[in-house]
Amino acid sequence: MIKQLIECVPNISEGRDIDKINTIANIVTTVEGVKLLDVDPGNATNRTVITFVGEPNNVIEAAFRLIKKASELIDMSKQKGEHPRFGATDVCPLVPIANISMEETANYAHILGKRVGEELGISGYFYENAAKSNERKNLATIRSGEYEGLKEKLSKSKWVPDFGPTSYNTQIKKSGVTAISARDFLIAYNVNLNSTSSRRANAIAFDIRENGRAKIINGKKVIDKDGNTERIPGKLKAVKGIGWFIEEYGVSQISYNLTNISITSMHEAFYETVISANNRGLRVTGSELVGLVPLKAMLDAADFYLKKQQRSLGISEKEKVKIAIKSLGLDDLKPFNPQERIIEYVMNTDSAKKLVDFTISDFAEETASESMAPGGGSIAAYVGVLGVSLGTMVANLSANKQGWDDKWEYFSDWAEKGQKYKNDLLFLVDEDTNAFNKIIDGFRLPKNNSEEIEKRKEAIEDATKFATEIPYKVMETAKNSIEIMLEMMENGIQNSLSDGGVGILCAKTAVTGAYFNVKINAKDIKDRKFANEILVKAEMIYQKTCALEVKMMNIINEKL
Repeated sequence: MIKQLIECVPNISEGRDIDKINTIANIVTTVEGVKLLDVDPGNATNRTVITFVGEPNNVIEAAFRLIKKASELIDMSKQKGEHPRFGATDVCPLVPIANISMEETANYAHILGKRVGEELGISGYFYENAAKSNERKNLATIRSGEYEGLKEKLSKSKWVPDFGPTSYNTQIKKSGVTAISARDFLIAYNVNLNSTSSRRANAIAFDIRENGRAKIINGKKVIDKDGNTERIPGKLKAVKGIGWFIEEYGVSQISYNLTNISITSMHEAFYETVISANNRGLRVTGSELVGLVPLKAMLDAADFYLKKQQRSLGISEKEKVKIAIKSLGLDDLKPFNPQERIIEYVMNTDSAKKLVDFTISDFAEETASESMAPGGGSIAAYVGVLGVSLGTMVANLSANKQGWDDKWEYFSDWAEKGQKYKNDLLFLVDEDTNAFNKIIDGFRLPKNNSEEIEKRKEAIEDATKFATEIPYKVMETAKNSIEIMLEMMENGIQNSLSDGGVGILCAKTAVTGAYFNVKINAKDIKDRKFANEILVKAEMIYQKTCALEVKMMNIINEKL
């Protein structure tokens, strides 16, 4: 069964006492199935962003324990910091990550709030997608007045809490209140300036954020017919922002919340900030991520700047991440480690080392060992990887060739196709070995009675079919990848003609080797209809590949 996953990103009002921070953050690890992803303290803001993930019920339990521990260790009557706040656990948003809707996530937010109110006696409000009314959707609205204004705020009927005690008491005096939400993935993102002026940083924030700035004529705010201040909208939608001075770094920053990165991306916010800063005589020196970022946001940033530079987009994921870091200046104030800051990398808890993670010498040693895996199928897939990598290399070289500036997008498209084939074949390197292991697992099943014997037969049959389908996919992918090499031999840099030829020879070897595996596994399949159909399709792919090899030889003989 596919797991539901939600992320929880509580912000606690403590960013200086490391012992307290670690005690509060590590409480979530006492809940089985919850993974603590990141703890990001800020000294000047006196605030720490904690990120953890897991199945919904486990995350709710972990969040409850964290809120409880924060209320025990943080005394809000003594807390000061740059960031707006009104509680020890100031906000506790839940974010749908996998196989769960926003509506379901909001229901879990309500369950958490009910427990916090009833069991801990801590009051609070639901906001964004968990809000009980439109008036309480906006966090800035419900946090207005901050901690210092709570006593007066709770005396007003308009601000009766959504959960917990309804009047100011000794518990609220110590812990403040908590805002709980269900929201889309939010990126907390700060842009650094070569300035110490918070006023000028604020001016840039007003230029960019959706809410913009108050409309002022003759030194007075313009009020509309409903009594509200008229506003001049900022450049970007789904962006909140303020400017501040961070003493820890000695610079001013614009602090953004990108509330929907499908509307406004991280790189768009950075780029527009650069323009606004330049117009105001300031310079952006870099930026800072608070918490974690989705891989896609980094790759999108890399593609944005690669396009600006008229460079091929068909480069590796690793290189794109490097380009995103440097383009956005994410290492301006402190080192940026992708393995610790990109959510997909942090969540990768698979401890088993994959074949594709081996060095080339270790891969060769593993193949040469007395173990039966990796075998010919995995080797065939990897030879296919090498083949299409050569074709992709020629595409990237061609995209960067002097005098071909008008063709860079054409070659970039081919390089991106090549990267897709390469990644598919890399996956199949390990998948072929996994398929072989499934057969071994089937043979290891007990056979003490007729029921066990039947289950064992079914498991072996299913595993054998799977072990036949995988090399067939290798054949299909490797054969299709030849289009990259042929296109580059015809239209790419002609000095790399031989590279395209070698790439096709590798692809042909991959197809042939995988064909052998299809044939040897298909002979053991009891379902002969299935076996015969896949053999016929495999033979067609093999023959088409042979014809493409002949085409390659004709190009070589004609052009060399």
